[in-house]
Amino acid sequence: MLQSPKSIIGYIPDFLEYCELEKGLADQSLKNYAHFLRPFQRWLDKESLINLQPHELSPDHIWKYRLFLSRQLKVKKITQVYYLIALRSLLSYFVEKDIKSLPQEKIKLPRTFQERQVNFLNLPDIEKLLLAPNVNKKSGLRDRAILETLFSTGLRVSELTSLNKNQFNFNKIEKEKPDGMELQIVGKGGYPRTIYFSDRALSWLAKFIKTRTDADRSLFINFSKANKGTTRLTPRSVERLVAKYALLAGLSKKVTPHVLRHSYATDLLTQGVDLRLIQEFLGHRNILTTQVYTHVTKKYLKEIHKKYHSGQKLKNS
Repeated sequence: MLQSPKSIIGYIPDFLEYCELEKGLADQSLKNYAHFLRPFQRWLDKESLINLQPHELSPDHIWKYRLFLSRQLKVKKITQVYYLIALRSLLSYFVEKDIKSLPQEKIKLPRTFQERQVNFLNLPDIEKLLLAPNVNKKSGLRDRAILETLFSTGLRVSELTSLNKNQFNFNKIEKEKPDGMELQIVGKGGYPRTIYFSDRALSWLAKFIKTRTDADRSLFINFSKANKGTTRLTPRSVERLVAKYALLAGLSKKVTPHVLRHSYATDLLTQGVDLRLIQEFLGHRNILTTQVYTHVTKKYLKEIHKKYHSGQKLKNS
């Protein structure tokens, strides 16, 4: 006997099970998905659409749901994004399970969010930025090490400035020249995570540390205050030096440490790294926070395909 098709709401428990078993999402991420899908269930109930099936969902429904979020629930645009991304993920699940439904691309994210999120550097611009410091100077060597570390690890600027020398065995790094290194840190919100240094970043860190003769425990210090005793470099100081080198490198866009974090995540995505792994690399508790990077890269990937794929160069027959 054939099962009768379920409503969209009826599929939500199946979707959450899929996220748990097939995508391997953590309990907190599952709770987040359930939470961000709840307003959609509320809207369906309000509109007497509680039995709406996936194939019946239309762009008009999505438009009315967005109006509901904005006008009745008074949800801020940035929060609306999470609700919409959760709904897109549900539609993506329908595709995965061959359930006829509205394509997820029909759910557009707020424009202001899309514009804010596209601020990342491509690899040629990253290379220009990394080469900008004058490494013949002590401060320039420090700054090169900072830029290399930011791009290698995806660290938040506050996490970067909290690093200490004793977290590294620089004698071992210099002698053995390891192929990368992992380090446990305590990130935003007090949550621990592992970050990964490339051998290139470690090499520049080791070169910088060799110039240090002070006893300060901080990994990165402010040399301009040497007459008052060395001091830990502040997040604001790192923001200023990143902006300075972006200018020296001739980059036209505003560059911040967080742009380098965006660039790190974008580079991983374009190399085909799974989104759940990127969530762990970035230290996001919520997979939906990480998922916004997929929308950052779509336009970029389309441009790369158009520019480099040979099919674009074939003559019409």
